[in-house]
Amino acid sequence: METPEKLRMTTQRQVIMEVLKGVTSHPTAGELCNMVRRRLPRISLGTVYRNLDILSRAGMLQKIDVAGQEMRFDGNTMNHYHLRCVDCGRVFDVDMDLLAGMEDRVADESGFEVLGHRLEFVGRCATCQEALKTRQ
Repeated sequence: METPEKLRMTTQRQVIMEVLKGVTSHPTAGELCNMVRRRLPRISLGTVYRNLDILSRAGMLQKIDVAGQEMRFDGNTMNHYHLRCVDCGRVFDVDMDLLAGMEDRVADESGFEVLGHRLEFVGRCATCQEALKTRQ
């Protein structure tokens, strides 16, 4: 894993990070590529994928693996929680400190060095709930 100190911050990587940190929609690589192209019109999807992988390995962004769907990305690397809609696949942040102190407790009881945690709630977003009601 490359450390951020050793990672060369190219213009492409800088723009990708700026765009990703500026949204809360947890975009796919394709969605992010379209956003980045507003500033770097010639960037390719392959370049975006490669840089997302490098930035993820450096700990500068999170990959969100949505089962059965495209990987999504999050520029917020702080411990926080996600809500994932089973219908549309969108991922939302939960702004609550649900597990305050839990890492220390887990470390104390297990002897494990806890580096972070992830928590995802799965359900149906308000938009998809409404769509489901209108279909019934």
